[in-house]
Amino acid sequence: ADTPAYLSGEFPGDYGWDTAGLSADPETFKKYRELEVIHARWALLGALGIVTPELLSTYSGVKFGEPVWFKAGAQIFSDGGLNYLGNPSLIHASNIVATLAVQVI
Repeated sequence: ADTPAYLSGEFPGDYGWDTAGLSADPETFKKYRELEVIHARWALLGALGIVTPELLSTYSGVKFGEPVWFKAGAQIFSDGGLNYLGNPSLIHASNIVATLAVQVI
């Protein structure tokens, strides 16, 4: 397989493989790199949001409805629904379809 001329190996992860041609235009490629950094930062915040409730409930005694991230979503099926930040006056989710619709919009 021939390496495209625009892939010179100067950027991280550039191993000469771009089947979709996403980095063929330098300006578009620059925009994609900037967007990737933004997405990576959001992912880091998401990872922090996953571990923080577990650490706080385990070591500081802070009470959460469900500190384990992969179990927390099941609270929407409980009798009272899901209160974000433990406060029913902020955002109260009691219908999973409505919650999904709002997230899609």
